[in-house]
Amino acid sequence: MNEFSELEAELKQLRPVAPAVELTQRIEQELETAPASATPTAGVLPRPAQSRVSWFTLGLGVAAAAALFLLARVAVDNAAPGEQMVAVLTPAPLPTAASQPATSFVPEGLTRVVYNQRDEGLVFPEGEAEPLRRVRSRTRETLAWRNPETGASLRVSYP
Repeated sequence: MNEFSELEAELKQLRPVAPAVELTQRIEQELETAPASATPTAGVLPRPAQSRVSWFTLGLGVAAAAALFLLARVAVDNAAPGEQMVAVLTPAPLPTAASQPATSFVPEGLTRVVYNQRDEGLVFPEGEAEPLRRVRSRTRETLAWRNPETGASLRVSYP
C-alpha cells in the first residue's frame, strides 16, 4: 500500500511540457494556407445517408398478418349452426293401385345427412352478370323403396 501512495504522489507532481514555438508556428501556417476541402481525413470518409430497414419489425408485421389471416380463415370455415341443414326426411307420395304394377317397389322416402358444409366465397363465372356464391357440402343420401304387396323394402345409400 505504501508503494502505491508514493507512486500517486509522484504522478501528481508531473506537469505537461509546453509545445515548442516552432511547432505552433508551422501548424498556424498550414491552417492559413491550406483550403478547407484539402484537409486530409486520414482515410475516414463520412457515411452516406442510408434508409435503415428494421428486419425485426418487418418480421413481426408479417407474423401478425399471417396470424390474422389464419384466424379469419378459421372463422369463415365454421359456419353458424343455424345455417347448416343436418338431415332432411322427404315423405314419398302415396301410390295408387291403378298407377303401379303389383310387383314393383314404390318410393318410401329420402334421407339426406350433411356432414360438412363450407362457404368458398364468391365466384365470377364467365357470361354471368352477377357473382355466385360457391358452397360445398359433404352429404350422404339414403333412398328407400317398399313393395306394398309383399312388405319387402330396399334401401340404397350413396355419398
